Amino acid sequence: MRRRQFIGLLASASLVGVGLPGCSRKPPLQVGVHPWIGYESLYLAEEFGWLKDTVALVKGGTGSESVRGLVEGRLDAAAITLDEALRVMALGVPLAVIAVMDVSAGADVIMARPGMQSLDDLRGKRVAVELAGVSAIMLLRALEQAGLEPSDLEIVDLPVHQHSRAWQRGEIDASVSYEPVASVLETRGAIRLFDSRSLPETIFDVLVVNRDRAGKRRPALRDLLAGHFRGLSHLVRSFHDAIYRIATRQQVTPEAVRRALATVMLPDLSANQRYLAPGGRVEQVAASLIQLMLREGLLKMPVDLEGLCDASFLPRGPL
Repeated sequence: MRRRQFIGLLASASLVGVGLPGCSRKPPLQVGVHPWIGYESLYLAEEFGWLKDTVALVKGGTGSESVRGLVEGRLDAAAITLDEALRVMALGVPLAVIAVMDVSAGADVIMARPGMQSLDDLRGKRVAVELAGVSAIMLLRALEQAGLEPSDLEIVDLPVHQHSRAWQRGEIDASVSYEPVASVLETRGAIRLFDSRSLPETIFDVLVVNRDRAGKRRPALRDLLAGHFRGLSHLVRSFHDAIYRIATRQQVTPEAVRRALATVMLPDLSANQRYLAPGGRVEQVAASLIQLMLREGLLKMPVDLEGLCDASFLPRGPL
């Protein structure tokens, strides 16, 4: 090695030691997200530049990818369903819910062959459901209402994106799914037998963070939530503009976006404060879900709900 090179290396090492402007800067908060109408506030915030460079959206195709990212430690935070959060926690990853992104109000649905009129008509029928996802919770809650057991049906464990093809092949009689699959099935003759309007404030999409990392990433988490609520505000106040942006991104029609938005509630800041309050609805639903998931074998062990909800990252006032 030439002396000049050696001296250069020494100089570089000394600069690292004292720190150059920007060199000690933390990497962006890694936030998992995937296409879903309830998460569009984050996509809008990114598009308009309302997410600071302290935050990076890690875009996947499904919620399962975000779940894997949390379990493997590649993600600091993610937008997933509440039951998915509980599954991650059962694997030893400490999570805190820092926001409720949306509440299903018709988005989750049981689509069935024509002629079926009630949930009781599902007895002995082939029902497609993704047991590793929120569709399993939807089905179990619906069966509870109808006084049915999973053993009364022929359960076909199938990812939701495969339901349409199975329907066309005549392999299933009903599908537990959500948009846009539900609308596709409807165009192929399926009828809406039951949906989450009959299960008010039960199916939540939430924004979670790894609790072990939250304390050191507080400014970034506040930036993330500030961006979310600005995106949500644009969706409400500039509805038509937001509709066309979402339709372009998702490669669907504006009418499909309107239908999807009609099936979810998008909680504002005050609603989030209520949901995340100690003993609030998120904690109540989580406790109920744990019992249901343990009973049906969807969880292998109980989950400690202490510290589940953390409202401290929510904006303190108007944005």
